[in-house]
Amino acid sequence: MKEKLLAYITKKKWDAFYIHRPENVRYISGYSGGDAYLLIMPHVWYLLTDPRCMEHAQTECPDYKCVDWRPYGSIPACLGAIAREEKIHTIAFEADCVNIQFYNQLQSVTSCQLIPTEGVIEEFRTVKTEEELKNVRAACDISSRAFDYICGQIHPGVTEKELEAKLAAWMQCQGADVKTSSHIVISGAKTSMLHGTPSMKAVEYGDLVLMDYGCKYNGYTADITRTVVVGKATERQKEIYNYVQKMLEAGISVAKDGVRAEAIHDAALQVIADTEYLPYFYHSIGHGFGLFVHESPFVRPESPDVLQAGNTMTVEPGIYIPGWGGIRIEDDIRITEEGCENLVSASHDLIELL
Repeated sequence: MKEKLLAYITKKKWDAFYIHRPENVRYISGYSGGDAYLLIMPHVWYLLTDPRCMEHAQTECPDYKCVDWRPYGSIPACLGAIAREEKIHTIAFEADCVNIQFYNQLQSVTSCQLIPTEGVIEEFRTVKTEEELKNVRAACDISSRAFDYICGQIHPGVTEKELEAKLAAWMQCQGADVKTSSHIVISGAKTSMLHGTPSMKAVEYGDLVLMDYGCKYNGYTADITRTVVVGKATERQKEIYNYVQKMLEAGISVAKDGVRAEAIHDAALQVIADTEYLPYFYHSIGHGFGLFVHESPFVRPESPDVLQAGNTMTVEPGIYIPGWGGIRIEDDIRITEEGCENLVSASHDLIELL
C-alpha cells in the first residue's frame, strides 16, 4: 500500500506526506492499534504514537521509526522537530481531517510549506487488492450468518438494545474484530428512521424489525441490512417489501466496471417511478466500503463516480413512511469487468417470524 503513496510523493516532488485519518494510517502502515499518525518520506517512514501503544506499533511496523510524541507536548511540535532533523521543506497533509488549531500549531513550529490535499489515499483505497478482498469476504460471511442467528432471537417482548447486543456479541464470537460502534436494530414505526438508534422499546407482534449492521474483520467492514416481520405480514408490508426487493435487483443488475454510480440509483428508482411510494424513496442508496464504512464510490443522483473493477460497495434501496415504518434491503457487492459479485448470502425473501 505504501508504494502507491511513495510513487505519488515522488511525482509531486514533495518531501513528506502527513497522514492523520486512522483508516489511512492502517492502509499505509498496517498498524491496527490506536493513537497513530504517519509522516512518510521517500527514504524514511515515521509512526508517531504514545507509550501505551509503542510496543504494539514497533511489533506491527518494524520498518518504521516509531516516535513517542508526548515529550514534545503535541503532535505538531513532534512533526516540527522531525522536519528540522530531516531538513524537510514541504509537507502535504490531509486537509479534510486536520482542524484549524492543528494547522496553526504546525505552521508555528516549522518553516515548511504546508500543502493541503484531499482524497489522495482514499482514491488508492477504492480498488481492493486480493488481500483486502479476503478480509471483506470474511466480514461479509460472518455478517450473513449472523442474520440467521439473530432471526432466532427476535420475538415479542425482546428489546432493540438486547437484540443489538446479541448480534454484536455473536459476530465477535465468530472471529470478528471487537465491537467498535453500535448497529441499527429498530422496530415498529421507528423503522422509517434511516439511522434510528436502538432503545429499550420492546418488539411487538406485527412489527417490522430493521437491522442495519456489519462486523469488521482485520479492520475491513461489511454493511448489510435486512428487514423482517414479527408475525404474519400485512398486505401492505408484503407490497412494499416486494418493491424494495425489485429495486435492489434492478440496481445490482446494472453494476459493472465503467458504469456511472448514478445508474444504479436510476435503475432502482424506475421500479417505483409510477407508484404512490416514490415520495418515500431516499435518494442516496449505496456507497463504497472497506476500512471505512462510507467511502467512494457513492450511489446518488449526479454522482461523479464511475465504478471500477475491484470496488466493493453497497446497494441499499428502501421505502420509508413516517408513522408507518420503513423497509430496506442492503447487499455488499464487488464490481467486476462483466458485472458484479454479491458478497452477501443472507436471504432476500420476506421472512415472517411466526
